Amino acid sequence: MLFVCLSVVSPPLSAGQQPSNPSPAPSPGATPPQSSSQAVQRTEQQDLRKAIDDAGNDRAALVKNLEAFLKKYPESTQRPQIYRALVESSLQLRDFPRAMDYAERMVSLNPNDVSSMVLTIELLERYGDTPGYRRAVFYCSRVLDYLEHTSSAEKSPRLSPEDWAAGRKRDRSSLLLVRGRLYQKLNDLENAKRDFEASYALGPNAAAAEHLGELAELKKDFNNAILQYARAFTLTEGTNGASSRVDLRKKLGNVWRLAHGSEDGLGDYLLHAFDDTTSAATPAKVPRNPNAKGPYDFVLRKVTDGSPVALSAAKGKILVLNFWATWCGPCRELEPLFDRIAASYSGRADVLFYALNCDDDESLVLPYLQNQQSKSPTLFADGLDRLLGVDSYPTTLILDRAGKIAFRANGFDPVEFDKSLTGAIERAAQSSDMSTPSAADRPR
Repeated sequence: MLFVCLSVVSPPLSAGQQPSNPSPAPSPGATPPQSSSQAVQRTEQQDLRKAIDDAGNDRAALVKNLEAFLKKYPESTQRPQIYRALVESSLQLRDFPRAMDYAERMVSLNPNDVSSMVLTIELLERYGDTPGYRRAVFYCSRVLDYLEHTSSAEKSPRLSPEDWAAGRKRDRSSLLLVRGRLYQKLNDLENAKRDFEASYALGPNAAAAEHLGELAELKKDFNNAILQYARAFTLTEGTNGASSRVDLRKKLGNVWRLAHGSEDGLGDYLLHAFDDTTSAATPAKVPRNPNAKGPYDFVLRKVTDGSPVALSAAKGKILVLNFWATWCGPCRELEPLFDRIAASYSGRADVLFYALNCDDDESLVLPYLQNQQSKSPTLFADGLDRLLGVDSYPTTLILDRAGKIAFRANGFDPVEFDKSLTGAIERAAQSSDMSTPSAADRPR
């Protein structure tokens, strides 16, 4: 990590070595270069490289050497990289005050560097004191102001406007949650409540709900505390600052008993709260291909970049489709078998393989694929699952050259799958029988 941070530092030239791109000789009458300034810069780079090399793998020595370098060159242009290296090394040495000090120096040096500010906020919240919490609140407000005034014109061209807007919304929700926690540490409970409510409104999350439950419990507003803890219980996965379901169950049971004298009725309440919370937290899915009547009417989207794939281009070809979901264990087991068969047909332009994802929450899919390193082209099902009556996973289908179902398997047998699917592909490729009911006409 360290040498990545300092990679912009040019290594010193060895004795007798010439620069790879020497400057041309000055023309007659030209002003000679400022060799003294270049010599100072070269000496500074050599001293920095020596400070790094002399430390070796000893982080304590590196901190000492870099601080000595900064004392000698207090205005070095390499300060941003050096400060970051000092933060990382100090954290490894568990020297938290020094890490916070250099993190804030990074912010002071470049007040518009959002990543440095976020790092500083994290350090101050975790290791700081009351004055540090106040500074962290200030930094949070600056980042939130930056997010508020950032326009989609500044987004990466790889992001769609929808993905950019969703990402900014998540970032704002996370920052509001952090600032709410800082206000809570400062005992500014009204501002804390305001930020937790705003965080939850941007995107229902367990951590904000749990904190709102704690604030309500402090005020002995037990009914509101029950509601908030029930929301947290529903949404939590034990990550992102929220407690585990076991701990939330204890908090929920405690306030329920305080409000009702026993836990009678808690189970029914929790089931209703679960349904209400998940319904509100799940974004409405945009209907895709609502007027499609047959497979070739569908235009699906690539998971990787959202680009369209018109199935009309597959007319006259064999389509092998694997319908799956990220939460489906058997789908995960089927994936490498499907990929292997697809690879064996890579030389056949008339046989196309697609893995069609059916998740309700599409944001889960790309990270899943990146982790699983799936090889088959992956598209969102975008309603094709509805047309074909897919209601269990995995489901594997083969559409013949006329778009008719030639093979269907709900679930799979790992021993027989390879032979079964390959045989079905070959039969579909060779068959001229068009009497099979079409996919659109099949009873559902």
